[in-house]
Amino acid sequence: MRKFLITVNVALLIGISIVSKAQVDPHFTQYYMYPLWLNPALTGTMDGDYRVNANYRSQWDGLGDFSTVALSGDMTTDKNINIGANILNQKAGDAGYNYFTGYASVAYTGVKFGSNGDQHINFGLQAGWIQRQVDPNKFQYYDSSLRETLSSNSGGYFDFGAGVLYYDAAMNKKANWYGGFSVGHINKPTDQFVKKSTENYVVPYRFTVHGGVRINISETFNLVPNALWMKQGSATETMLGIYGELKANETTDVLFGANCRFNDALAPFVGFYYNNFTVGLSYDVNSTSLGQYAGSKANSFELSMSYLMKRKRTFDPGYFKCPRI
Repeated sequence: MRKFLITVNVALLIGISIVSKAQVDPHFTQYYMYPLWLNPALTGTMDGDYRVNANYRSQWDGLGDFSTVALSGDMTTDKNINIGANILNQKAGDAGYNYFTGYASVAYTGVKFGSNGDQHINFGLQAGWIQRQVDPNKFQYYDSSLRETLSSNSGGYFDFGAGVLYYDAAMNKKANWYGGFSVGHINKPTDQFVKKSTENYVVPYRFTVHGGVRINISETFNLVPNALWMKQGSATETMLGIYGELKANETTDVLFGANCRFNDALAPFVGFYYNNFTVGLSYDVNSTSLGQYAGSKANSFELSMSYLMKRKRTFDPGYFKCPRI
């Protein structure tokens, strides 16, 4: 194969390296604000009847278009079955790389125990399609005579995942614990977009462990320490965080905190809750050697929004749904 040089920025090189070697799925710093991507067992786990979530993440500003947009919706039913759907689209770099997913999810919520049935275990499944592509017309060459034609510019495959969730919904407790585990790409799909030599490339499992506890400090203030661990192929992510909920009045909460992604970034977070509408903002300050080289261009901005619709179901203010926001 003829050798040629393509002018790409540092971040694009990293993105392509991650895609081809580790097949790392997109992720969010505010992972608790996009629950269906985190764990299908979280489908419909809310203090309402319907929920809509939207997330936007932008990173490597000035080094190309690196952005992720996601939208999800879920609802409860009267049959211990919750249903939902989510879509996500990620752009990475100036070479037109695009990653799109669409999933449907379902969760069974009928396992309850404890003296008042306030200990819950949910089981969730999700299935959908992943499509990835690159636009060769956006490649830039030092010498146009060295232009190459790719054998395939896109590839798609069916995908399947599952998860389980536990949470303590007991009212007016000092501490309510929750935790979950999910596995993505259970069907081990073959990705035709990426191949190793002549062998098909199997997308590695994505293992996710997440959890936390809501600590009732007072009638107007809660603390929620939380943790996330993910592994996919040779890539791992460990994140610890904490956020506070300050009740300003009957309809408004102020949210603030921070997450630390080990060996990567520190991300402060602020937000508010008003009349079933939640907005969160976070900013990842990159702490890696590459981040020091790229300066502020290596940092990430994230915006999340969530809206709950309450029609039939009403809850006492002391009732805890996981996660709270």
